[in-house]
Amino acid sequence: MLWTLLLALILLLVLQAQLCVCLRELRSVTFLTSVTSATSVTPSQAQNTTSSRRMPGAIIIGVRKGGTRALLEMLNLHPDIEVAKAEVHYFNLDENFRKGLDWYRAQMPLTLPGQVTVEKTPGYFTAPLAPARMWSANPAVKLLLIVRDPAERLVSDYTQVLHNRLQQNKPYQPLEELLLHRGQINPNYKALQRSLYHQHLARWLELFPRKQIHIVDGEALIQDPFPELQKAEKFLELPPRITPDNFYFNTTKGFYCLLSEGHDKCLDESKGRPHAPLSNDVFQKLCRYLWVPNQIFFRMVGQTFKWC
Repeated sequence: MLWTLLLALILLLVLQAQLCVCLRELRSVTFLTSVTSATSVTPSQAQNTTSSRRMPGAIIIGVRKGGTRALLEMLNLHPDIEVAKAEVHYFNLDENFRKGLDWYRAQMPLTLPGQVTVEKTPGYFTAPLAPARMWSANPAVKLLLIVRDPAERLVSDYTQVLHNRLQQNKPYQPLEELLLHRGQINPNYKALQRSLYHQHLARWLELFPRKQIHIVDGEALIQDPFPELQKAEKFLELPPRITPDNFYFNTTKGFYCLLSEGHDKCLDESKGRPHAPLSNDVFQKLCRYLWVPNQIFFRMVGQTFKWC
């Protein structure tokens, strides 16, 4: 009888020890499961934790009809650049500026850490309040200004307005009537005022240092894009990823198109549109009027351009 009780006691102790081991293992598995569940995320969740809408690191501020769309599309070839698809007009339109920075950020594309968000609104360059507003939002933002012959820019500016008015069946004035007043260049013509680059740049230089504004040669970008894109990559402090193979000349359109990952893209039909007529005498008069403003601009930026 005694041996039976002793054997039963030993068996009970063994069972108790095994039960303790099982309980410890169960607690360990439960803990590991809870930690794994807390730290693991699905691929879509992982993307949401890394990608976000950020303020632009660089903004193409102008000039209107200077090649801003071409520049934006070419920069978008770089894998570390994401661009806002539409012009936002945040810093130059009061109704948008009143919506605040959260609204502005919401217009930006999703980007990953290390990528640069680029926005372009050519209306910023000539808007009096834009420099101060932009500086207040981000004094470190990099600015890109693409310029072209201001006389040619003026004619292109008028051509776009003319095209829009014709499409809307609205009346229009010939360019010469707008550009001349009593036989002299009309300084009040808005398209002419937009071509006085030195006046507008002066406002930006009051707040932003010259090294923070990169000047892109619009004519050079159209004739041979790659060298201008190399300079832009360096200015944006990005590794060189854009190559000459990203461009090919479209003989039908008469300008370069883009090639990336086997897909080509050309700018829309409005680019390269024939200019509205303007007599050579009036055009030369315009060139003479712009000569002094151009020289001032050249000294401000430390570059010269082959303009009329």
